[in-house]
Amino acid sequence: MTERHKDRPWLMRTYAGHSTAEASNELYRRNLAKGQTGLSVAFDLPTQTGYDPDHVLARGEVGRVGVPVSHLGDMRRLFQDIPLERMNTSMTINATAMWLLALYQVVAEEQGADVTRLQGTTQNDIVKEYLSRGTHVFPPGPSLRLTTDMIAYTVHQLPRWNPINICSYHLQEAGATPVQEIAYAMSTAIAVLDAVRASGQVPEERFGDVVARISFFVNAGVRFIEEMCKMRAFGRIWDRVTRERYGVGDAKQRRFRYGVQVNSLGLTEAQPENNVQRIVLEMLAVTLSKDARARAVQLPAWNEALGLPRPWDQQWSLRIQQVLAHESDLLEYEDIFAGSHVVEEKVAALVTDSLAEMARIEEMGGAMAAVESGYLKSRLVASHAERRARIESGDEKIIGVNIFETTEPNPLTADLGAAIQSVDPAVEARVVSALGAWRDTRYQPPFNHPRPCKALERLKEAAAGTANLMEATLECARAGVTTGEWAGALREVFGEFRAPTGVSSAPVAVTAEAGTPMALVREKVERTAAELGSGRLRLLVGKPGLDGHSNGAEQIAVRARDAGFEVVYQGIRLTPEQIVAAALAEDVHCVGLSILSGSHTALVPDVLERMRAAGAADVPVIVGGIIPGGDAGEMRRAGVAAVFTPKDFGITEIIGRIVDEIRKANKLDPLEVPA
Repeated sequence: MTERHKDRPWLMRTYAGHSTAEASNELYRRNLAKGQTGLSVAFDLPTQTGYDPDHVLARGEVGRVGVPVSHLGDMRRLFQDIPLERMNTSMTINATAMWLLALYQVVAEEQGADVTRLQGTTQNDIVKEYLSRGTHVFPPGPSLRLTTDMIAYTVHQLPRWNPINICSYHLQEAGATPVQEIAYAMSTAIAVLDAVRASGQVPEERFGDVVARISFFVNAGVRFIEEMCKMRAFGRIWDRVTRERYGVGDAKQRRFRYGVQVNSLGLTEAQPENNVQRIVLEMLAVTLSKDARARAVQLPAWNEALGLPRPWDQQWSLRIQQVLAHESDLLEYEDIFAGSHVVEEKVAALVTDSLAEMARIEEMGGAMAAVESGYLKSRLVASHAERRARIESGDEKIIGVNIFETTEPNPLTADLGAAIQSVDPAVEARVVSALGAWRDTRYQPPFNHPRPCKALERLKEAAAGTANLMEATLECARAGVTTGEWAGALREVFGEFRAPTGVSSAPVAVTAEAGTPMALVREKVERTAAELGSGRLRLLVGKPGLDGHSNGAEQIAVRARDAGFEVVYQGIRLTPEQIVAAALAEDVHCVGLSILSGSHTALVPDVLERMRAAGAADVPVIVGGIIPGGDAGEMRRAGVAAVFTPKDFGITEIIGRIVDEIRKANKLDPLEVPA
């Protein structure tokens, strides 16, 4: 038999980073030794949102969901003994993308690298931060300027770098349908390209080079046939937009280049072993079709719904990719879906519907206008509410969650404390101490950085004017400026932005017809409010710290509203002090905290203590998020009334239990109304 030619595999990455730069560097070098072919850096939330580790909002967040990088010294340690000129590095960073790229470039220069050969990607998609991920800092206009300046700089100075990764991944996590995911991502790309062209920083004859460096980062859910069709639709629309709107004639420059992480929020806490087959099916969506195959793939670990994966868990996900690429015959064939009328019909429908939604956004003034008006956010919240309703009704089945729930004991989670990786609570104090030492010694040997105040003043002058901000940012990096100082200087000039929550405008997703669970919960709410003589029950939904994953909080807020609660929801990024102040000012009957970043161990006790000090110890506090069982037990002992985790998927039932806690706290008899 004649041996078939085998295509080159996609880049294989593992999204990784935690605790400290030193610990993450060790993890990266181990992963590369196992056959990983690229790096994907996870930064912690203070780094992503432009705060130093000693800022009040950084409390409990340092090193939790990624690696803290506060200055050039951290970046040096992060990539020690990793030759950046030979590496392909993806950095999931958005509001502070320019800063992290500057640090990366300076470290590469110190290694002796030719920076024109640096390869990698900065995510740098701020639109989806306003809509779903929540690590935005500046208003839309200045944020788009930062992105534009980065793109113009890299085209000229780092020609092999992808300065932006238009990211629809988090849109799907926030509830986007395939059509919304395509349309919102493409509308974002159009806004960015229009801004680059309007800036005049790239000559018209080189605009094809700009288009060629635009990449995408998508999500792939378990409906893998539809997801594969979505990738083909993405490619067709991108080809059309770049050819017709921007006049790019080179088909190679118009190619739809994308990386992928398969769905993480679709992973379940219940029967988590089922997540392995979910991950495999989702990977097939972006690898089976040669004409729509991802250029880079990173897979989550089976236990991400439980907590932070261990290196062994990440290795398992890497091995899944390697088995498909190296043991199967997938890469020996042309596109196996070519000519399929089923696939063609589905792709055509996705293209038509996506173009129609893109036209609606264009009529509103484009993606940025649709963000500021709240249209995009409200549509996502509504889509997510509809999906949650389908899961709760059983119309959308999830194995181990709402069907086939009976299970044998799981040996993988018999010792839950050992089944996930824990970040040492002492890490934060060590990182803060190291930051203090950096500030005190950055002017001295061996660093000899110039004093950062002059660099920061030049940065502010550039921000107040029209100059490209990348050179001033590089100067700050070389001067030993910290992440918080860089972002703080720009906050002074640009201000900050609080994105619309989408809660108030979200339509009713679950009706309260007679006899339905929702109707019964509404009755509990009304009877309890009447017994308390308060008119309506009031619930505060709070997001303490820097965790921007607001999907769960928004769904609780919407469902509580529909159940008859008056809901106080002020969005993300609040201090415990602000949450308690709002609870007192609004005279709420319950405080609900949503935390997915692991900072619950620091922030929840702080809220409880402040409530007691304010004389509001009788107001029940409930908590929801990615919370290991041991931590949940400790919080209950500390005074938390109830803890909800991803296995508690019934939102209407959760609202009913909140009412029960309010009744218990107010010494009212239990209601015999089932919820």
